[in-house]
Amino acid sequence: MHFLQITSFLIVMAGVFGAINYLYLRLPSAIGILVVALLASFALLGIDFVAPQFGIADTARNMVNDIDFSDALLEGMLGLLLFAGALHVKLADLKAQWIPVALMATIGIGLSTTIVGFGFSWITGMPLMIALVYGALISPTDPVAVLGVLREANLRKSLETKIAGESLFNDGVGYVVFLVLSGIAFAGMGHGDAHGAVDHGASELDDAALLFVQEAVGGAVLGLVLGWITFRVMRQIDDYPLEVLLTLGLAFGGYELAVALHVSAPIMAVCAGLLIGDIGTKHGMSEQTREYVDAFWKLVDEILNAVLFLLIGFEVFAVAFDMEYLISGVLAIGLALFARLVAVAVPILILKPFRSFGPGVIPIMTWGGLKGGISVALALSLPDNEWKPLILTATYIVVIFSIIVQGLTIAPLAGKLGREPELM
Repeated sequence: MHFLQITSFLIVMAGVFGAINYLYLRLPSAIGILVVALLASFALLGIDFVAPQFGIADTARNMVNDIDFSDALLEGMLGLLLFAGALHVKLADLKAQWIPVALMATIGIGLSTTIVGFGFSWITGMPLMIALVYGALISPTDPVAVLGVLREANLRKSLETKIAGESLFNDGVGYVVFLVLSGIAFAGMGHGDAHGAVDHGASELDDAALLFVQEAVGGAVLGLVLGWITFRVMRQIDDYPLEVLLTLGLAFGGYELAVALHVSAPIMAVCAGLLIGDIGTKHGMSEQTREYVDAFWKLVDEILNAVLFLLIGFEVFAVAFDMEYLISGVLAIGLALFARLVAVAVPILILKPFRSFGPGVIPIMTWGGLKGGISVALALSLPDNEWKPLILTATYIVVIFSIIVQGLTIAPLAGKLGREPELM
């Protein structure tokens, strides 16, 4: 299928499945679309099992492969989704939370990657370096999934801002850690340049550190510079269609420029979105422009979120239904949750002598740290090797559990804990 056919198919299916969810399941929108897509996929697999002569599963699998989930997300949708998410997180709200957010997005990601890597290597017998790559791709919380669920959960604004901000930044850091580790683990296998990494054949720690700094710092600087330039241009203009177009150009063009310059495109999108969403809306837009920009990006976010969750549901056709893989995936759920608990608890315990925390902050942030499409896309982007089917299956199981089970229970959990947990 060509691009227009694929786009039309995804939008039609997202609309149909969204309507089915609205009329019958009544689940939160994105989760409902995912559930309906999963049920439809399993129904097709069931029909194929009963009547294999029709080749339904193979046809569906070929269609899913035509879409290329990894490229569609990492090189297409991700920049818009991260920019839209960051646009609605205010710098003023993050200011009081920046220390715990920074610790969770750095120390937390490092701890989680290490715990999952060593644990998954022990469970599966996978080489440690490849297991650490799995740890890196499954550790970040997905801002797309997190922000989508937070909108439905109606959590207190301060808690929502903290979780969302941490998710946006740990996603960018986790992506860079994944690029560094995969560049080492799969050196010589052609993995790297497709999604903004530089294939240096890095086998030395100093090369890995240099790549990390180049990706993370370079992405942040590029995002702030492009965001500031766009803001200065918007200050000279009072034409809301043109200003909406400028923000769209910033998200699209900035992301592709970051890829071309070999710096972190996700971090670029987050930094640019934060700057435009805070300074840009306050000092560079009229009231009418603010309303249109806000409405436009909320709509973009909702539509792409629906399509992304639809794609996650369809990716079941890429999963290897091997019993050992499925068992490893189930065990990986517990491993990922434990790693997330440590990633949240350690920074909070470090800060506890210096600041107060609301009750229940550790459990709600642990359970609210959802995995999502980025983890699946990164798993799909790995070069073909004997461990890739296991990594993809385990990743998919963790992501599905996270979105459906954790996503549907985070609000009741917050209510059960009494006052919604909040950093003081």
